[in-house]
Amino acid sequence: MQDVVIIGGGMVGAATAIGLGQLGYRVTLIEAFEPKPYAPEQPLDLRVSAISVASEKLLDRLGALNAIHGMRSVPYMGLETWEMEGFITRFHADQIKASHLGHIVENRVIQLALWQQLDTVESITLKCPVKVSRFERREDSINVVLDDESEVECRLLVGADGANSQVRDWAGIGVTGWEYGQHAMLINIATGCEQQDVTWQQFTPSGPRSLLPLPGKFASLVWYDSPGRIRQLNQLSPPALEAEIKAHFPERLDRDFTVLGRGSFPLTRRHAQQYVDDNLVILGDAAHTINPLAGQGVNLGFKDVDALVELLDKAKGESEWWRQASLRRYQDARYKDNLLMMTTMDAFYAGFSNDLLPLKLLRNAALKLADNAGVIKDKVLKYALGLNQS
Repeated sequence: MQDVVIIGGGMVGAATAIGLGQLGYRVTLIEAFEPKPYAPEQPLDLRVSAISVASEKLLDRLGALNAIHGMRSVPYMGLETWEMEGFITRFHADQIKASHLGHIVENRVIQLALWQQLDTVESITLKCPVKVSRFERREDSINVVLDDESEVECRLLVGADGANSQVRDWAGIGVTGWEYGQHAMLINIATGCEQQDVTWQQFTPSGPRSLLPLPGKFASLVWYDSPGRIRQLNQLSPPALEAEIKAHFPERLDRDFTVLGRGSFPLTRRHAQQYVDDNLVILGDAAHTINPLAGQGVNLGFKDVDALVELLDKAKGESEWWRQASLRRYQDARYKDNLLMMTTMDAFYAGFSNDLLPLKLLRNAALKLADNAGVIKDKVLKYALGLNQS
């Protein structure tokens, strides 16, 4: 019998496997799709994440950070957001005496770096490519039946299998949430300027327009808008899309750029009503999906990993560490923090989702005030980066 079976070998699932494997737990990681190998000449992926300093610390402890930087990543020094010109909030690494605020990294690069580490931990067994046929609850364990007809029994089943979690659904864990009524379009561009180090976002009545720096003379644009508008943009030729971007993105976007690729997804909020049961835990997107406004999704997932690994490190001496009473300490550590971040992003999103002049003036004055908030501004930045949990 295995101590832990983890369903989902993405960033969060692989990180969980390594963290628990390093503690000596016998872990089986189950994943349906092996990530495509990395090559320097490959185009940049559309799916990227803004990895916070706290997430970097976790990845470093897991042994994956150097491999990430050995592939592709770019540090970012500043965060800027505004709606009306002259009313801007800026955050910069210098204000908290940090070398950087984080790195922008392709999701696949993070996953690949973690998968390299899986091979270095003897107590981890990777099963891929394989899918789950069904789960069976036994008296004091859970049995996982796979589509290759093999079975794995475990004391703890971990669902790191994404927003449409098979583990969460099988456990009967309810979800609260809604559709935001908007889609986000990801657009990779080649730019005429050197590598950038500030990620910025301008709010408009139809949704934000954002830029994330990518390694070299590249950047990722994010265009939030109605589903119909995003569908229309997706159908445009690259030159026609470039013209639309120039017409609707702020002037600070370098006009000498070329569209390389694009994709889109709907904005959805989901929050599981609980994270744990006897012999079962969910984390990452299986437990919560957040508005991507501030790029906090994967960082919240890595905070979940950190909390679960810390709990199971302390629980190693307990006779029944897989019981809900013990696992609830993980839920207590993460549920309120995740809910706070989700609610804050929703309030920010809703506050900028209209074009009423009195509200527009008020929120822009608030952005200007926030830019001069001193110590409070520093604390907000540290919390967003995971550097201050109090």
